[in-house]
Amino acid sequence: MVLLVIYCVTICGNLLIISLVSISQQLHTPMYFFLTQVSISDVILITVIVPNTLRFLLSETRLMCLMCCIAQYNAFSFAICSECLLLTVMAFDRFLAICIHLRYKSIMSFGFCTALASFSWILSFILICIETITISKLQFCGPNVVNHFFCDVYLLLQFACTDITIAQLEITILIVLLVVLPFILIVISYICIISSILKIQSLTRRRKVFPTCSSHLTVVSIFYDTVSGIYMLPSKGKSLNMTRVLSLFYTVGTPLVNPVVYTLRNKELSKAYQKMHSKVFDAT
Repeated sequence: MVLLVIYCVTICGNLLIISLVSISQQLHTPMYFFLTQVSISDVILITVIVPNTLRFLLSETRLMCLMCCIAQYNAFSFAICSECLLLTVMAFDRFLAICIHLRYKSIMSFGFCTALASFSWILSFILICIETITISKLQFCGPNVVNHFFCDVYLLLQFACTDITIAQLEITILIVLLVVLPFILIVISYICIISSILKIQSLTRRRKVFPTCSSHLTVVSIFYDTVSGIYMLPSKGKSLNMTRVLSLFYTVGTPLVNPVVYTLRNKELSKAYQKMHSKVFDAT
């Protein structure tokens, strides 16, 4: 019941953000456009994990075919990697808006924003498909029990009977290109942003500028803290229960937290929701 409630709330929260940005003219800006893309990624991520987990919890025979397991890994990895790139694009957008604000509107045109979002989705899809094809060509043998609530790549590779060197190399390249490098770019962007904010002498302007970044910075911190705990820290010393908790947090908790952080800490989204709510109430 807890998982089901979390899933429903997460789907409704992210769909609410997508609807608000689509309907409200004042939200037709690059920042909110990229926010809708992150919401789509969150919907994909939690939908790949939770319904299947609920099926396992409610059924006596908790079985999944090998190709279904690989397909779940493919969709899950696609959502995670695309979110990494989209969060990086959002950091780039905030960097331009604060550090190069005079040229911001000319640079961040609708076409350029669409190209950045499309690049994030397409690059993630291509790289993940290459890795998935490599894994699908491996031969697997027992034990065939995945001691987890979803099919993660490292669990799949443990069951392989053939050489997994190429698969491991591709995973390392994926992590560097789609997780580590984007994180470095986000850090560089925020160093420049904080430096520009500190140069602003007016405290009133500082208070107006920083809230536009605080929600994104909160989401990035939560997301990368959990992902790095799983994939970038040494596996020695991490218990299986700790791995499950961290995995549960970034596959289920992060998609739930994202809309909460953005709606509670963003006045424009709150105003748009109040307007939409009043229109619906008046119509009824």
